[in-house]
Amino acid sequence: MSTTVDKHNQPRTGEKTLERPIRRNLMRAAGTLAITCFAGGCIPIARADDKDTRPRPGNRLVRADAEGAVTPLRVADIALNGKPLLAYPYTPASKVVQDGSRLNKIALIRLDPASLSGEMAKRAVDGVLAFSAICTHQGCDVTEFLAKENALMCFCHFSKFDVMNAGSVTAGPAPRNLPYLPLAAEGGELVVAQEFSATPGVKKAG
Repeated sequence: MSTTVDKHNQPRTGEKTLERPIRRNLMRAAGTLAITCFAGGCIPIARADDKDTRPRPGNRLVRADAEGAVTPLRVADIALNGKPLLAYPYTPASKVVQDGSRLNKIALIRLDPASLSGEMAKRAVDGVLAFSAICTHQGCDVTEFLAKENALMCFCHFSKFDVMNAGSVTAGPAPRNLPYLPLAAEGGELVVAQEFSATPGVKKAG
């Protein structure tokens, strides 16, 4: 008995081999972007790793202890020669606050603009300077500003960092400078101009 083969029901040459990479690419795309749809269209949903992203150019800043709606920080929010204001960066388009890692925490201080010169003046906005808020010794928060010494200080082991000299260590056991974060301003809001000058936090051995 002969068997009739229906050619129209047979897979075309290369159909299976094409199907697999297409499926892989779709799965890969789904892994990198989640969306939610409603009557007016679709919008992206922030993934967990978006909250871990280090400060990057274009980010705005929000108080680290803020609750509710995201409100961008302005120069006027930073007290002159006052206690550091701790902040996190956020993406203005999505309003995603990048607080998934302590290493994203930023210490903002404000000095008399006339006291700044050279590179420090270029990194500041109306006297506002930004540094990592994580001590390079053992990772404690840097919470104090000693106005007479122009130094940020960590209370854990009293490391001090000279804000007039790129966060260089002036006292204590901290092994390296406190990374700084250049700022700019747009519409009166503080904006991240460049990435941290160095990796924030405790440097891993080896």
